[in-house]
Amino acid sequence: MMTEAKDHGAWLVDTHAHLDFPELFGDLDGVFERCRAAGVAVVVTIGIDEKTSRMAIELSRRYSHVYATVGLHPHGARRLSDRDADAFVHLASEPKVVALGEMGLDYYRDRQPRPVQRACLEQQLELAVRCDKPAVFHIREAHEDFLKIVTPYAGRLRPSVLHCFSGDWATALRCLDLGFYLSIPGTVTYKNAQEQQRVVRMAPLDRLLVETDAPYLTPVPFRGRPNEPSYVRYTAEKIAELRGCSFEEVAWATTRNAERVFGWGKDRGAQG
Repeated sequence: MMTEAKDHGAWLVDTHAHLDFPELFGDLDGVFERCRAAGVAVVVTIGIDEKTSRMAIELSRRYSHVYATVGLHPHGARRLSDRDADAFVHLASEPKVVALGEMGLDYYRDRQPRPVQRACLEQQLELAVRCDKPAVFHIREAHEDFLKIVTPYAGRLRPSVLHCFSGDWATALRCLDLGFYLSIPGTVTYKNAQEQQRVVRMAPLDRLLVETDAPYLTPVPFRGRPNEPSYVRYTAEKIAELRGCSFEEVAWATTRNAERVFGWGKDRGAQG
């Protein structure tokens, strides 16, 4: 698939999707055919607990253009046992696992007690350092606590990703100063996403990624339908519009950024 997508000249990476969710899993052949048509060459499928992490790895084994992450989402946060930690370390050793996560804090849904969320995040940061992998962070209405927790790790942690970045420009600057990348979802196409659009205009292009979070956060003009990786093209096109540059510039930059963060490189990706 990689070679075919490169025929577009500029190709894209969807750095965050949930291919195992039923909206996508039942039609993966169709999902990937539409990716091919849209010039989306690589998809990173995300683990949110041990079961989905194992499924992400299985999909990465099955498809050459799919990579995986492993981790525990804050909605399911708990204090990790030694067995839990060892299991994630073992899963992270798989060749196509490119990051730990998604991990983080979600004070919007608050499905787990906040102290438990914070403890679980810190445990997973330790695992990311131990495994020498970047982290993928889910942070919602919790940036202050996140920055307090993550700052002491920044010098030991590989450059990592703020998935679906939702903070303001001041928060973005603090995250950029820690060496993190900002991943932009389809919400940037929404009329009311003015602060997110400001971040896109002002952030260095060499620190932006694009994602879908499929099957969620579907961009305009498909809002209301399940999202899918091919729609990441609409996010990249909106970023180009906001920055006053070409789509090709955004595509090449965000793809290079993804290669830099996740470590596969063009040649490795082309070979699967």
